[in-house]
Amino acid sequence: MEQDSAGAPARASLMNDPKVRGYFYQILLIVLLLTFGYIIVTNTIANLERQNIASGWGFLENTAGFGIIQSLVPYTETSSYGQAIFVGFLNTVLVAVVGIFIATIIGFLVGIARLSNNWVISRIAYCYVELVRNVPLLLQIFFWYFAVLRAVPGKREKWSLFDTFHLNIAGLRGPKPIWEPGAEFIGYALIIAIVASVFVSRWARKRQEETGQQFPVFWTGLGLIIGLPVITYFVTGMPMTLEHPNFVETGPALRRGFELGVGMNLIPEFLALTAALAIYTAAFIAEIVRAGIQAVSHGQTEASHALGLRQGPTLRLVIIPQAMRVIIPPLTSQYLNLTKNSSLAVAIAFPDLVSVGGTVLNQTGQAIEIIGIWMAVYLSLSLITSAFMNWYNQRMALVER
Repeated sequence: MEQDSAGAPARASLMNDPKVRGYFYQILLIVLLLTFGYIIVTNTIANLERQNIASGWGFLENTAGFGIIQSLVPYTETSSYGQAIFVGFLNTVLVAVVGIFIATIIGFLVGIARLSNNWVISRIAYCYVELVRNVPLLLQIFFWYFAVLRAVPGKREKWSLFDTFHLNIAGLRGPKPIWEPGAEFIGYALIIAIVASVFVSRWARKRQEETGQQFPVFWTGLGLIIGLPVITYFVTGMPMTLEHPNFVETGPALRRGFELGVGMNLIPEFLALTAALAIYTAAFIAEIVRAGIQAVSHGQTEASHALGLRQGPTLRLVIIPQAMRVIIPPLTSQYLNLTKNSSLAVAIAFPDLVSVGGTVLNQTGQAIEIIGIWMAVYLSLSLITSAFMNWYNQRMALVER
C-alpha cells in the first residue's frame, strides 16, 4: 500500500471512490435533464410568441359554442371550454368503467370455457380468442358502428324488448330515473349496504379460518346491496319515478320517432365503442385467465374432489382464488390498455376527452395546454387503476403464518 511522506496510507482519488462517483453521475444527469427541459420550454415560448399564439389557461373560461351529443352533466353551447373538456373526461371514464366491467365478465367466462371438457364449447372459445385478438381494434370499432348498428331500424321505427328498451339507429332507449326529494336516502342506504357487505365478508373469512364453517357471503352481500335500498325506497314513500321514452307513431313523417329529451338514450357511438373495446380486451383477458388456472397445480383439483367438492365449487373456491395471484398483474395491463384505447373514439365521433379536446384545440389553437390535459388525465387514470390493482394484488397474496 502506498504511503505519504508522514508514513500514513495514501488516500485514493475521489473519482475512484464508487460512492462519490455515483453521486457525481447522478448530479450530472439531473443537471443535463434540467438543462434540456429549460431549452425545450424557452424554445416553445419563443415559437409561440413568434406565431402570435397566446399561452395560458384563460381560454378554459371562454364560451365553447359547440354541442356535445352525450353529456353526463348539464352542458349547452353557451358553456365554457373547461366544461366541455370535463364532459369529455366523464365520457372517457364512463366508457372505461363499463368496458372494464363487461370485458372482465366475458374474459373470465371465455377463459374458463377454453379449458372445458366439452369439445364444442372449448373450440368456440378458442375461435373467439384467435379471431378477435388478431383483428385490429379500429376495424372492430368500424364493424360495430357501420355494419352492426347501421342494420337496425331507422329513426321512424324501433326494435323493442319487453316494451321497455327500444333500439333504432338513433341509439338504445330505456327508462330514465327521475329523483324526487328524499331520494338521497336511497343512496345512503346503498353506501351502508356496501360497507356492511365488506364487514360481513371479513367476519366470514375470519370465522372460516377459525372453525372451517362457510358463510354465504355472496348471497348475503347481494341481498344487502339490493334489499336495503329497495326497503328504503318504499319506506321513504317511493321518491323516484321512471320516465319512459315516448315514441310518436302518427302524424307527419318528420315528427315521428322518439321524442327528444324523454327517457334515457345511449347513443350508437357509445354502444359501438364500448362493445368493441370490451370484446377485444376480453379476448386477451381470456388467455390470462386460462394461463392463471393452468398455473395452479392439478393436485389442488384432485384434493378438492377427494374431499367431496364438485367441479363448480372446486373452481370457485379452490382454483380461481389461487389463480388470481397469477392473473391480477397482467390483468392490470389490460385494464390500462382498454382505458387508453378508448381514445380511438375520435374515429366515430364519440365525444370522449380526445375528441372534445381536439375540437377545443382547433377553435383556440392552445395545443400545448390541450395536449398537457390529455397527458395528465390519462396518466392519472393509469396511476389510479394501477394503485387499486396493486392494493387488490396485495390482498390476494399469500401471507406467511
